[in-house]
Amino acid sequence: MKNPFQYGHIVAEDSFCNRKKEIAELKRVIENSGRAFVYSERRFGKTSLVKLVLAKLSRRQYVTVYVDLWPTEGEQSFVTVFARAIAESASTTVEKALEAAKKLFSHLAPSITVDDDGKPLVTFGVGRESRLDAEMSEVFRAAHKISEGGNKKVVIVFDEFQQILEYKTDAVERKLRSIIQGQKNVSYIFLGSRKHVVQKMFLDRSRPLYRAAAHFPLGPIQEVDWLPFIRERFTMAKKWISDEQIHTVCQSADGHPFYTQQLCHVLWELCEPDKTVVDELISQAIDTLLARENHAYTILWESMTKNQQRFLKGLAAEFAKVKPFSSEFITKHKLGTPSSTQRVVQSLLDKDIVDHENGSFVILDRFFRLWIQKMQRRD
Repeated sequence: MKNPFQYGHIVAEDSFCNRKKEIAELKRVIENSGRAFVYSERRFGKTSLVKLVLAKLSRRQYVTVYVDLWPTEGEQSFVTVFARAIAESASTTVEKALEAAKKLFSHLAPSITVDDDGKPLVTFGVGRESRLDAEMSEVFRAAHKISEGGNKKVVIVFDEFQQILEYKTDAVERKLRSIIQGQKNVSYIFLGSRKHVVQKMFLDRSRPLYRAAAHFPLGPIQEVDWLPFIRERFTMAKKWISDEQIHTVCQSADGHPFYTQQLCHVLWELCEPDKTVVDELISQAIDTLLARENHAYTILWESMTKNQQRFLKGLAAEFAKVKPFSSEFITKHKLGTPSSTQRVVQSLLDKDIVDHENGSFVILDRFFRLWIQKMQRRD
């Protein structure tokens, strides 16, 4: 039997634990041609969630455009990646994509080339910076052309949207703001992973996209939802796990979808058919995962300053909300002063090691947190 716990890639609907409310709400946003900013920590399943929603849309009524901005470096690469996604969404073959591109993009000189793997793809000749504004406008207006020409609604998804903050200017943000306000049958979904960064794009009054989309935070999955999901998948393989053991799994992974599925994946492999999961087996599964990551975690740990290490030890040791700037926390963990602690926190935020969480902070890699705890027990 195939392991029923999936992680680390786009997962199918039957691998989702709950998210029914989020699926329904996102579908409603799209039906109303709205704009939504979906954000969470990395590995929370944003991409899988949105792709599932897109798959549920009628192809007769919708054209869906998925744009991964992670590989883009600036406005020019943004234009080409966006244009290719639009052309491919409007066709089923490379040849038809080229034909669609020629109709939609007069400024971009579309053609077919072959990539390093010998696969044909549509490419574009983006011009000099002096022409970039016109080319960008053309790409954004293409969605409106598709909706008008085929009487269909268009859905545009920008994944890893925070990448545009790495561009030299805010031209993409400004163009987005000016274009999307006039597009009636086009919905935009923005996906972001670095919460403390991307929230500024939509909450900072000085940014062009201030209040341009409804906020849609994804949180951890509650234990009450994990209980039937995990129990059923063990039972199907004639493996047995109690509610108490599922509670231990959920507490270890903090309800994070990726880490909960990963821990369950290993635990499912370790448990023999007709056997029951016990505490020792959960500890073995965690040790297996930590052993796999030990080298990477050790290198990361040794690259940190003493104050960064002390802060993370304090954060890992607490199960309730941590108040890292309180005198009690600073004194207990020998962090010096509130100002030095603020510098430590900011450095860890910049490195994506911690993030804001309900007025406190959380170590993003839940198994790194367990690794720190284990290391402290050895000290």
